[in-house]
Amino acid sequence: MSYLETTAQVYAAAADTPQVGLCCLSSPPLQWPELTIPEIMQQMNYGCGSTVHPTELAGSPTVLYIGVGGGLEALQFAYFCRHPGGVIAVDPVPEMRRAAVRNLQLAAAGNPWFSPDFISVLAGDALALPVPDAAVDVVAQNCLFNIFEPDDLHRALSEAYRVLKPGGRLIMSDPIATRPIPPHLQQDERLRALCLSGALTYREYIHSLVGIGFGQIEVRARRPYRLLDAQTYALDQPLVLESLDTVSFKVPIPEDGACIFTGKTAIYAGPEPFLDDDAGHLLQQGLPLAVCDKTAQALARQFPGDVLITESTWHYGGGGCC
Repeated sequence: MSYLETTAQVYAAAADTPQVGLCCLSSPPLQWPELTIPEIMQQMNYGCGSTVHPTELAGSPTVLYIGVGGGLEALQFAYFCRHPGGVIAVDPVPEMRRAAVRNLQLAAAGNPWFSPDFISVLAGDALALPVPDAAVDVVAQNCLFNIFEPDDLHRALSEAYRVLKPGGRLIMSDPIATRPIPPHLQQDERLRALCLSGALTYREYIHSLVGIGFGQIEVRARRPYRLLDAQTYALDQPLVLESLDTVSFKVPIPEDGACIFTGKTAIYAGPEPFLDDDAGHLLQQGLPLAVCDKTAQALARQFPGDVLITESTWHYGGGGCC
């Protein structure tokens, strides 16, 4: 049995009998006015963060959500995409699809604004999405891609890139590891299914996205969420897993490399009212300007005495240098 079959079995069981905190430590779901989330959806909230960012959902985009789970984030996306087929939810596990459809019917009873036809629940998986090229504005997945082994991860990211329109966004929330996961844990299929042993390091994760062709990547949140203790997991020292929320844009990679925003700012501290670096960045004296990591390095190198670069906050909300 392959690790993907093991994963399907784990989540088929979780669809029939909800298991709170099965893979990730569930946090209370985001709430908005007139949005009522059924209790069963909250119990089946198996993600490690959130992929529902209102700033990315203006204009009622078409959203492809990979791994429908109990339907919670599909419902949240539908809150912003209120038209038939506005959300396409794909899942390879029949039991999970049936559970999501039941849960969405419950949501319709408690949310007058919501119609189940806002969400299409389809059979399919991340490695072969049942969607044409350049068909959707947003692709989202929560705590799924970390399960994949490297070749399958490359296929899944390539599929997401394929179905996105130019300028579209891939919104992801996944565990990452603060150091490489040891081989004995990576090879444990059940731990991989539970999102505990397939996580990449931050550098590997971002490299995977850039390698597919995403020209701009924005870190929306990065925080600790799970500890693998030494005794239980046969480690020489405890290993911290973090939750990483990112938005990756299907835009060309600039000649000098992708723009990766981690919450850095540049502050001009020189004598003039403004500093123009002749590369498209205008800094006003004393005021922080959000910059990508690449621009931060260039400014620090070009103006070492006049520009202060702040540390990454691991949160970026838009604006700034690009």
